[in-house]
Amino acid sequence: MLVKTFGSAVAGIRAFTVTVEVYMDQGIQFFMVGLPDNAVKESHHRIESALRTNGYRIPGKKIIINMAPADIRKEGSAYDLTLAVGILGANKVIRTDNLAEYVIMGELSLDGGLVPIRGALPIAIEARKNGFKGILLPLQNAREAAIVKGIRVYGMPGIREVIGFLNGDLRIDPVVIDGKEAFLQENGFDDFDFADVRGQENIKRALEIAAAGGHNVLLIGPPGSGKTMMAKRIPSILPPLNLMEALETTKIHSVAGKLATGQSLIVRRPFRMPHHTVSDIALIGGGTIPHPGEVSMAHNGVLFLDELPEFKRSVLEVLRQPMEDRMVTISRAKMTLEYPAGFMLVAAMNPCPCGFYSHPTITCQCSPAEIQRYINRISGPLFDRIDIHIEVQPVDYRQLSARRQSESSAEIRKRVIGAKSIQEKRFSAMESIYCNAQIPSGKLRELCRINETGDLLLKTAMEKLGLSARAYDRILKVARTVADLENSGDIRIEHLAEAIQYRSLDRLNWSEKN
Repeated sequence: MLVKTFGSAVAGIRAFTVTVEVYMDQGIQFFMVGLPDNAVKESHHRIESALRTNGYRIPGKKIIINMAPADIRKEGSAYDLTLAVGILGANKVIRTDNLAEYVIMGELSLDGGLVPIRGALPIAIEARKNGFKGILLPLQNAREAAIVKGIRVYGMPGIREVIGFLNGDLRIDPVVIDGKEAFLQENGFDDFDFADVRGQENIKRALEIAAAGGHNVLLIGPPGSGKTMMAKRIPSILPPLNLMEALETTKIHSVAGKLATGQSLIVRRPFRMPHHTVSDIALIGGGTIPHPGEVSMAHNGVLFLDELPEFKRSVLEVLRQPMEDRMVTISRAKMTLEYPAGFMLVAAMNPCPCGFYSHPTITCQCSPAEIQRYINRISGPLFDRIDIHIEVQPVDYRQLSARRQSESSAEIRKRVIGAKSIQEKRFSAMESIYCNAQIPSGKLRELCRINETGDLLLKTAMEKLGLSARAYDRILKVARTVADLENSGDIRIEHLAEAIQYRSLDRLNWSEKN
């Protein structure tokens, strides 16, 4: 007897339907074809134990299982339930007339319980696209998949419930999630608010500009000056995720298996902070079984690299392409996967090996050559992709003990949202451009026009401060964001002056300025 069941495979953040064909005949052999990996082949033992524990068994017959399309490798243990239902259907233990209506996925434990799988959200989206009536998943994945409207999602605790449901002996109601309610959940950041930051008004202003224009930012300062503290508060001033961003972010975390149990939708912007010992594959994504890296996990949010010069050079260099393209492409022999990587890079570093260069009270022990070598651990092309360099100085006691309340994240966010709305209108007709930081060179003169006075200021700054040529475009983009924050259509001279001061490391002989 031939029975077909349907599962799904995830490639990148997309899924495609896998048809499992189970043929049963006289004999005692077991064959599985269709490019299954070792984890899929091992499912035979998990299925056997799960069935026996629940009063069923794999029949002693010749069983041939084909997983189509047969030219694409099937990986992981999430096909256990798909295969088990196919075997039971071929053995006439369960009804087969309704199997074509469902996508069935889940990993079996030895007692027949279902273990959560990765990628439930993209699997549900693909199932709806292909016209399936419903999807059977582990109970822990049900809320995640139920965010997709137009398909019934059934959360199953174990294989016994699956058998009862398919035979019509057990009634299980589909999981229903109000997507709007889930999206409108509390989106505050109570633990991290700029109201907690004393002093550092110029740094908070720079971070506000960076958030408003999508600019990458580098904080340079001695230990204890508050670089990490302020970086962790940047998501609290970014605009809230819209529904499309929330779904895309959730898909990535779903594929990576990072969604909390029972979580349906990510409503807060991600903040990823990998340690400086991270490998290039962990940062960018990939591996033997490709998974999203930190840059993709930070999509629509912030990627924070603390102690930037301590990262391996090879790790930092792999950042250059995703920073430019907002996408990571991972190529394999038989497929090419793409993961979104539209993140805002925030980096922090000490100004020298000892950390106290330019400290107001502690003397630096490093020579200018040592300082320059330390700075040179970061390549020019990477610096080229960082719009704002800002020096952070320690806060003195007077500022720390001040009773006056600092401006809250909510107040700063209002201004950021206003500037973002201006950019949305500006770039509405431009594909793949969402913020000022992405303005292409060909459009720079049109969108960042300055008058003769501004042109003279910029020319003088480049000559007197020794700014590099690559700083020119960055200054114009940052000045455009400063103007947007003030709801100004023109870039005025004060906007340019503020943007110029955010290019510390482009100045010639930076290590000898003091």
